[in-house]
Amino acid sequence: MNSRETPTRRIGLVAGAAGLAGLTVLAAACASSPSSSPPAGNPSTSAPASSGSTAPSASSSPTSSSPAQAEAANCLSSDLQAKLGQAQGAAGTYYQVVIFTNTSNAACTLYGYPGVSFVTGVGGHVIGAPAQRNTAIGDVLVTLQPGAEASTLIGVEDVGALPPSKCNVGKADWLQIYPPGDTGALYVQYSAQVCTNASQIFIRDGAVHAGTNGGA
Repeated sequence: MNSRETPTRRIGLVAGAAGLAGLTVLAAACASSPSSSPPAGNPSTSAPASSGSTAPSASSSPTSSSPAQAEAANCLSSDLQAKLGQAQGAAGTYYQVVIFTNTSNAACTLYGYPGVSFVTGVGGHVIGAPAQRNTAIGDVLVTLQPGAEASTLIGVEDVGALPPSKCNVGKADWLQIYPPGDTGALYVQYSAQVCTNASQIFIRDGAVHAGTNGGA
């Protein structure tokens, strides 16, 4: 990413763009005029999906995997903690890495795109449109050993630059994140201006990749 702009966010727990340098869920997003560097996120909690939540569509299975990968079960929200990673801004979009840590005592796998949206709070209702997939950051099978980390890159547009009639700008303080293939959610405190109009896409997320740079 060519110019650096760090979003404001409140600590809590509760997500890209190809070719950008690497970018730490309770979830916290970037305001349209961020003023401070984001602190490291706290460990996330998991919760079942509420009636106002939007679960991600199921990802397809990888074409091949090693025997170790084939034996590992899918990572569930109860197996994971999430926290905020590096954040940067470029060309009217704020990019935030969300890091998943396997806190269970067994290996598990992540494959595909998480379901990401802003919500009113833990277990709350979705605000605006859920994230659209950024297919420039393609899916890859990730096997997480206990204590290992994977991440996704979330891009949030500067909604202040969008037509007011299409966006209907509001404020949100939480990100809700469903690990790929799971219907239990993780939450990260992440404050941002958002579009409350559900027809206006303003947030995008990439597939989960190993490590802490979101696959960028």
